[in-house]
Amino acid sequence: MAEKILICVAWPYANGDLHVGHLAGAYLPADIYARYHRLAGNDVLMVSGSDSHGTPITICADQEGVTPREIFERYHARFLETQQQIGISYDLFTHTDTANHHRVAQDIFLRLLERGYLEKRVQRQLYSTTENRFLPDRYVEGTCPNCGYQEARGDQCDNCGSLIDALELINPHSKIDGSTPVVRETEHFFLDLPALQDEIAAFLAEGKDHWRPNVLNFSRNYVNAGLQGRPITRDIEWGIPVPLDGYSSKRLYVWFEAVIGYLSASIEWSHNAGQPDAWKTWWYEPTARTVYFIGKDNIPFHAIIWPAELIGMARLYESDPSRYLNLPYDVPANEFMNIEGQQFSKSRGMAVWLPDYLEQFDPDPLRYYVTSVMPETRDSDFSWVDFRRRNNDELVAAWGNLCNRVLTFAYKNFDGRVPVPGLMDRADVGLLARIDVAFEPIGCLFDRCKFRAALNEAMALARETNKYLDDKAPWFQIKEDRQAAGTTVYIALRAIDSLKILLAPFLPFSSEALHQYLGYEGSLFGRQYIDTFTEQEKGAHSALCYDPAGAVGAWRPSELPAGQPLRQPKPLFKKLELTSTNAV
Repeated sequence: MAEKILICVAWPYANGDLHVGHLAGAYLPADIYARYHRLAGNDVLMVSGSDSHGTPITICADQEGVTPREIFERYHARFLETQQQIGISYDLFTHTDTANHHRVAQDIFLRLLERGYLEKRVQRQLYSTTENRFLPDRYVEGTCPNCGYQEARGDQCDNCGSLIDALELINPHSKIDGSTPVVRETEHFFLDLPALQDEIAAFLAEGKDHWRPNVLNFSRNYVNAGLQGRPITRDIEWGIPVPLDGYSSKRLYVWFEAVIGYLSASIEWSHNAGQPDAWKTWWYEPTARTVYFIGKDNIPFHAIIWPAELIGMARLYESDPSRYLNLPYDVPANEFMNIEGQQFSKSRGMAVWLPDYLEQFDPDPLRYYVTSVMPETRDSDFSWVDFRRRNNDELVAAWGNLCNRVLTFAYKNFDGRVPVPGLMDRADVGLLARIDVAFEPIGCLFDRCKFRAALNEAMALARETNKYLDDKAPWFQIKEDRQAAGTTVYIALRAIDSLKILLAPFLPFSSEALHQYLGYEGSLFGRQYIDTFTEQEKGAHSALCYDPAGAVGAWRPSELPAGQPLRQPKPLFKKLELTSTNAV
């Protein structure tokens, strides 16, 4: 029976292009997971979008002298194109400035207020006397009180990962003009996390054996240290208005409303599909699984604060009192991927930018390399030298060359068809058996978000197939025993056909090409496309979508029929020679 799998992917701030660090942290692992579960026959809904309201957008707008809307719309459009090109197969990638998201976020605010989980407090905040305004957290930088990092933000330290209050910063200063702010009082709504602490602790206490230890230990320690109320409104002009009279100058805090996007995007997808209540099967059915793909700096928001919001509201747009919104099934947060030993940083321009990469290289080599060094349990490093080596020695030599030489040999020597096999020996049967039985354990690795291990297992089978082919040497067999050569090629093609599926979540573009070369009709996966949707209140907005219609890929061993016509093959990958001009 098909499972309901909801895949929620971190929302990138729309203030600059995406880079390889983003790909490694959340987007590629989410796509690999989604593609596996689609092949396995499960009902996948994968959602995300551009974070339109964060202070990174307003800071960028201030620096350029334009409106925040101009900034987020510019980069949202680029996000759609970039992720389509790299193959991140969202069912919906939208943004947080839709009328739908505004409505859902405001309804959740009111629901939490109604249930007694919001309270008003007078808060001391940093105020700029030179700009005559309260400074949002990311407008302030200073020294982290926990680790001494001198470029900590007013909400979080990127060095040690601590969530902090801007008032805790040592030597704070305005990021805009460098001035020293003063402390003034302002009234805000707070999420009463202490009132939810016991329920959050209970959520984290049981049924989490499948969570990564770094995520679970961090979350439990964070809760055990005692939760504090967090402000969910702020003094700022850009964002979602607080839906109460007397608060026209205040907006919902971006950390509070951005995570709501997972729910609002699911609702938007349902509306776009003409099934307004379809989202409920992923959010209310107890058997549905919700998996959140994020970087480690987002663990507190997804393993603690978002569950607190879900527990606090209990249900939304649902009248049945026995139904509750599902809490996260898993939060497989990745560690950081660094670049040549330094941390990727959009704000500081330290990155391998995806649009630049895609202008010069194909998507699958990057997907392969990033998976091979994915920071699943510890920080890893992106190296251009290692990228070239793995592309040339592994992707080209071990996998691409195997496919090309077998398909080319079959196409030329067996009338462009899959050969009809003769009697099979132990080596023939053994290779197919080892690959056939690998589907279950490799599938388990995918399901447990162990993508590096899954890739290693699949590539080990590719190398075993290469050894089989070298041992059999059909290019010599055909001179003495054409049927024996046909059997060898048939076995190799069956192996390649299975490996195509095992590698498809990592390499969707080349696997699709291979699928066509093997003579199949239809495509492995559905179609990605950019569409435009119109709301009465907000007008038109663009989104990245996925249409599963026509997809024929399935997580099972090859059933390649003898005699099937092949299509003339081409090499799947290119050997790379990196220079200073193409190392983006």
